[in-house]
Parts: sequence; structure tokens; C-alpha cells
Amino acid sequence: MIRVCIAGITGWTGAPVAAAVRAADDVELVAGVARTDPAHFSSVAEALDAVDADVLVDFTHASAVGPNVRAALERGVGVVVGSSGLDAEEYDAIDALARERGVGVLAAGNFSLSAALVLRFATEAARHFETWEVIDYASAGKQDAPSGTAQELAERLATVRQPVLRVPVEDVVGAREARGASVAGTQVHSLRLPGFVVSTEVVFASGGERLTLRHDAGPTPDPYVAGTLLAIRAVPGLVGLTRGLDRILGDDAAA
Repeated sequence: MIRVCIAGITGWTGAPVAAAVRAADDVELVAGVARTDPAHFSSVAEALDAVDADVLVDFTHASAVGPNVRAALERGVGVVVGSSGLDAEEYDAIDALARERGVGVLAAGNFSLSAALVLRFATEAARHFETWEVIDYASAGKQDAPSGTAQELAERLATVRQPVLRVPVEDVVGAREARGASVAGTQVHSLRLPGFVVSTEVVFASGGERLTLRHDAGPTPDPYVAGTLLAIRAVPGLVGLTRGLDRILGDDAAA
């Protein structure tokens, strides 16, 4: 039985994940963290000092996820990271600490199957196209940019190659910011508008053709629940950091 603590247990994703954990017969919910709900622990450190847990699931906020992950790793607890806001340098530090403590971390910008498959298919496409850009759509109130889904996609593409920019950003005539932000070498354009949840699009192009891969999230957290359960079950068998749900989707997952 895998013992689970959920940070952000009353949130949009955390609450249905908690319900799914309660309903499963191979995982057990032993604690929840919610800063504004007296029915739960107020901090990850407090929760993990009070109960025995194997895995912390974090669906909190960009400002909280880093300290939460470190608190878990320092106590020898594996982590499923579902919150965005960590950059590559922070993930390197998390990987080092997880290896030092002999536990696993599985982080994904998005735990839905379609987002995981976009990562896998985009990695293959980058081997055949030399130019691409990412468009990141999210709700008007989303504070972090780019989204974790878009950042993870850009960082994964960088493991294949760097895209070619016909006009380098520094040579742009006009506002360079109009070309988006460079994330791991990929130009990423973040739109924040009402009506979106999270949509992530990568457009590959060559001289006479284009290939577009796109993930669209609906208005409910249902797509993320099954992927989070897969991650919870995988973490006890990992050591160090694993980025991307696609890494655990079958034996032929990308290396």
C-alpha cells in the first residue's frame, strides 16, 4: 500500500485526486495540506512530521511548490509535482537532493494523456523539422507564464536539438518582445484570455509544409486524475527526477 499526502487537497485538481486515492485499493490517503482549511494540515512539513507517507502529491501554487518538494525530500518522501513554477535550475537541485536521499520525483507540466502524447510526438517531430515555435494558452487569471505544460514541452524539445531562427531575436526590427520568450531555445508565446483552461500548441515547419500538435484541456480536472494515479504508483520505483508523464507510459516511452 502506497501512503499518500496531498498538498492542495481542497483545490481544483487536488480534491478529485484525493477522491480517486480514497477509492483505489492499492494507495491510501494519509494526510492532506490546505493552508486555509482547519480540517487539514497547514504545511507539508507539519503533515509529513505527523504521518508516515511514501509520496507527496503537490497541486498547490508556483510560490509554494519548491519549498514543499524540498520538505518532502528532506524527509525521504517521494514526490509527484503537478504545480508549475519551477525552472530548469530548480529541477536540477531537486534531482540532486532526490538522489542524495534515494527517492524519486515525477514532475509533469500536465498529467493528462493527451499532453503526455504531445510531448512524445513532438520529440519525434523535432528530429525531422528544424524550425518550431510554441503557443501557450491559459485562463486570464493564470499568473505564471509560460504554463508548466509549455515549459516542459520546450525543455523536452531542447533534448533533441535547438530550432533554427531565420531572424535571430536580437535582429528583430521593432519590439523584440513580440517574438515571445526564449525557453530552452524555443520561442514561446503565452496568451492569457478568458475561456481557456490550458491549451498548448507546437507548430513545426519546413519549406513547404507545417505540422501542428495541440493539447486542449476541458473545463474539468478529470483528465489529470488517472495520470496522477499512474505517477503515484510509479514514484516508489524511481530515484532522482523524472520529467514528463510520457516517461512512464509503457515500455517504449522516450528515454
